[in-house]
Amino acid sequence: MSAAAESARPLELAGKAFVAIAVVEAVTWAALLVGMGLKYGVGTRAHGVWMLGWLHGAAFLAYLATCFLAGARLRWSLWRLLLAVLAAIPPLATWPLERWYRRRGWLSPAAGP
Repeated sequence: MSAAAESARPLELAGKAFVAIAVVEAVTWAALLVGMGLKYGVGTRAHGVWMLGWLHGAAFLAYLATCFLAGARLRWSLWRLLLAVLAAIPPLATWPLERWYRRRGWLSPAAGP
């Protein structure tokens, strides 16, 4: 099946959850980086960084849980799961990863290993 045909397949619920939380994780990462830039660059108060840190921490944990749930439900190979987990470390990497997984059809039913 071609990549275009695979990406046209509807996403499974686990795939939809992975897409949503990957975007949330990337956005909270970006917001935290902006907040830290304001705190340490401009010298604003730390309350924003505390709140953004808390939100990103929750998003990060939710992303990791979603990786394992989606990986099990969609029968990802170990390297796909490992790549998804490692994408949470560099800022904003989860968003392009989910787009790549979607294009490859790995977020759809019967994606296989």
